[in-house]
Amino acid sequence: ISLFSLLVFLRYHIYYGYPLETYLEFPIVIAQDVILLSCIMHFSGKVRRACFYALVYWVGWYMITLQKWIIDLAMNLCTLASAASRLVQLQHLWETKDARQASALTWGMSVYASAGKLQTAFFFLLILIRFIVMLILNIWVTATILHYRKIKKTD
Repeated sequence: ISLFSLLVFLRYHIYYGYPLETYLEFPIVIAQDVILLSCIMHFSGKVRRACFYALVYWVGWYMITLQKWIIDLAMNLCTLASAASRLVQLQHLWETKDARQASALTWGMSVYASAGKLQTAFFFLLILIRFIVMLILNIWVTATILHYRKIKKTD
């Protein structure tokens, strides 16, 4: 879902003609994800499946811009999926009260990235809303991880 979301964000920015500064990191992160997934698929012997996924993403790249409402819906669904993943992470942390498998540093970097993106997205309401939601949820997950790590150390 992460790679799909990045592709939607990139396509959304290009479709609406936003300044390059608002989406320059997306092509770089997409390239990193594609290289990583290609290596995983190659070394696990699933090259055909990788080709199928590549075809699906390639077709999707053009399909989402056939109509304005499609790209807008895709962007909203990506925000929903991203928020849902953070809420699932929070639920898991609350249920287990154990944050040993979660990285506070990684989530802290997510907080920093979300906060940094706010300044570039300030004039684009849909993108601004997404980054605010992600910032709040990333802070929440980071705080929960740190809270449960502190509890485990004192036990």
